[in-house]
Amino acid sequence: MSQERDPNLPVTEINPAIPHPARIYDYWLGGKDNFESDRVAAEQVISAVPEVRETARENRAFLGRAVRHIIADGVTQFLDIGTGIPTQGNTHEVAQAADPTARIVYVDNDPMVMVHARALMSSTEQGATAFIQADLREPDSILTHPRLLDTIDLDRPIAILLVAILMFVKDSEQPYDLVKRIADAAAPGSYLVLSHVSQDLLTQEAMERTLQVYNRASATMTMRTREEIIRLFDGFELLEPGVEKVYSWRPEGPVPNRPTAVYAGVGRKR
Repeated sequence: MSQERDPNLPVTEINPAIPHPARIYDYWLGGKDNFESDRVAAEQVISAVPEVRETARENRAFLGRAVRHIIADGVTQFLDIGTGIPTQGNTHEVAQAADPTARIVYVDNDPMVMVHARALMSSTEQGATAFIQADLREPDSILTHPRLLDTIDLDRPIAILLVAILMFVKDSEQPYDLVKRIADAAAPGSYLVLSHVSQDLLTQEAMERTLQVYNRASATMTMRTREEIIRLFDGFELLEPGVEKVYSWRPEGPVPNRPTAVYAGVGRKR
């Protein structure tokens, strides 16, 4: 597997002094791949939204449940955009545990994420795992990338994973158009797996304090209503139970009775 960076893409510098969403998330999950600035920012969010650490774990668990459902339906190709720093339950681990032939393409614009991903995430011999440093806001750079085209077949159904990433796309950057561009390239029967922080699930104070933290980070956050999140599934038929609190999507155990800031859902392309 080639590990060279695409020379046509701009370099995203690693700046330890500026908090980064992937490293903040890593801290909430108990990871070690973060800097002091990330830890400070993460704790500031915890002070505003005490349930955020548990919500991060629930978001990860949702990813696993969705991947297992998709594999059970016979779809074994995954495009995971906004990979994040590797931790337990990575997409390829869940998918290839269920079907060793599963093929996964990871995409992230953070070079630190890519370094860790390439070092820690290896495929089964029967399947494939590839990595692309690219940006969701430039979907054509993903969809036409030789590494993607060598790994998954866009003429067959794929699963598009946009887990906890679209809130870092501003309204001015046309998130609905970006999702549609990627979805249009996918064959009928493909899946969209999506989770998103929602202002509907936070108090005004908690929302404002969280946004203040991310306004000082390398990527600002845009919260959306549940209805706006549902719109992101345009062209997909939502699977039951629809777009719900992250721990309520097809739970494999008792549903917790606690706050969460994240909605999640899975749709199948018509």
